[in-house]
Amino acid sequence: MRSEIIMPKMGESVTEGTIIKWHKKPGDFVKRDEIIFEISTDKVDTEIPSQDEGYITQIFFGEGETIEVGKVVAIIESEPGSTSSAPAPKTGEVKPAPEEVKNALPETAAFASPPPPKEEAIEISATVDITMPKMGESVMEGTIIKWLKKVGDLVKKDEIIFEISTDKVDTEVPSPEAGIVSEILVAEQTTVPVGTVVARLGGSGSVVKVTTVPEVQTPVSTSSMHNIIAQNVNSQFQSELVLTVAPSGNQSSRFYSPLVLNIARTESISMGELENITGTGLGGRVSKNDVLTYLKNRAAGIANKPVTVSPVQQYTAPVQQTVSQSSQSASSFANFSSSLPADAYESIPMDNIRQKIMQHMVHSRDTSVHVTGLVEVDMTKVANFLTAEKENVLKQFGAKLTYMSFISQAVVKAIQQFPLINASIDNNTIVRKRDINLGIAVAIEPNGLIVPNIKKSGEKNLIGIAKSIAEMAEKARTKKLTPDDISGGTFTITNYGVFGTLFGTPIINQPELAILGVGAVVKRPVVIEHEGNEMIAIRSMMYLTLSHDHRLIDGMLGGRFLKAVKDYLENFNGNLTA
Repeated sequence: MRSEIIMPKMGESVTEGTIIKWHKKPGDFVKRDEIIFEISTDKVDTEIPSQDEGYITQIFFGEGETIEVGKVVAIIESEPGSTSSAPAPKTGEVKPAPEEVKNALPETAAFASPPPPKEEAIEISATVDITMPKMGESVMEGTIIKWLKKVGDLVKKDEIIFEISTDKVDTEVPSPEAGIVSEILVAEQTTVPVGTVVARLGGSGSVVKVTTVPEVQTPVSTSSMHNIIAQNVNSQFQSELVLTVAPSGNQSSRFYSPLVLNIARTESISMGELENITGTGLGGRVSKNDVLTYLKNRAAGIANKPVTVSPVQQYTAPVQQTVSQSSQSASSFANFSSSLPADAYESIPMDNIRQKIMQHMVHSRDTSVHVTGLVEVDMTKVANFLTAEKENVLKQFGAKLTYMSFISQAVVKAIQQFPLINASIDNNTIVRKRDINLGIAVAIEPNGLIVPNIKKSGEKNLIGIAKSIAEMAEKARTKKLTPDDISGGTFTITNYGVFGTLFGTPIINQPELAILGVGAVVKRPVVIEHEGNEMIAIRSMMYLTLSHDHRLIDGMLGGRFLKAVKDYLENFNGNLTA
């Protein structure tokens, strides 16, 4: 049996990865799920396990090399020269590789014969417009992050042509048809409205034959990662490595991935320059996009000037006004900071997602007439049920119950009672949604919030809602959300109580008309009535706040909706399938 080890895809926008270290060499036996190599991308560093067991017969790429996602990096065979299954070594036993493998594959290098060139016929469409796609109901524009094709390039149908960023998601956009890129109309880092033509494919409806020639593979070295990096940088870059030693004598501890170092080598970026690039990655780490942005700024002569407000195009007056105000604030800050010592402040450019969130929030503030109502909810019945039955429900139904499960179900029932809460406004028309697509705000580091939604929540019981919440949270945590997961929401819940906050006044998620804020559940003494008598008892209490758009939802409707949610929670009867 022969299996291929490929460079895995570690995120929606990740198109390549760098091999940091090989844990195995040609001739070694590898078990299923045993770590075979480590990779680094601009998103994450991780270890890659083997999907099968057998002998490594070929390794195509060396440590320090950057490879496109999907490329074969190694071959595993159950027995060299045979398709039969190889017996796995016993626990604690290292099974030696056959002599023919050892003799044929030296320790320091392994070359694979490239497959023969392939000829493929591609039908070229007539002229096709490529437009900025709509990535959600409330998404009105997108920013082109990177073009993966240039004018004159052949593009296959469904091949990725560019990457975009919106306030909802960063994603790759495939070509709707095959063709040749005849025009690119919108530059990188430019924001345009949904539906704008950003490129064109030209063609005559003919069929072309394309020959794919495999790349020449380089030998695999057994040198360490640090030696590989040293070999890959030019003499100028090597000589400037001494700049990582600070005047105090302490060596810089900043980490650079091999991918970043390879770009630095290719573009002649010194280590001194790298040290001055502001990193937007986890923990301030410099990512691939940070380096590419730096190169663009350097070419424009502004590499060493911190940018606090990105020149993103705006299409609504309120947002234009906000950017203008931000620019004035930045100018005032610059005047103020000029009198401060250099180490007294830090200028951090906003990443694209944070800019989009800012614009979306300002747009919501200036669109909806925000009014906030607040109720106090006695969650004692729900809290007692969770304590007594949480583990039993997990074993019986496979659902992890949380406070959010009960709150979400109560919201759905209240929306069914007051359907105008589930509407939106289109000019002078009320658009009432038949489906309840319940959005749950999820905190994502380091960029802020994302709101995946549970489609057709009105058709789910408590168990179904609990499972859907867990599924969406996992997809958000592992960055596997799709555009469909975060579009089409009709009502949003934001749980700031998870951070200990008692209550707040959330901003409506456009084009919705209301958002529910959930505070922390806290035990405290309250006055209750028992058998006609008033008494003080320790209860599990929670505040709920409803921000609603007063253009349609007045105080009476908002108050009745909140009371309905409160009543459902306080009168929970233990029914899981209602």
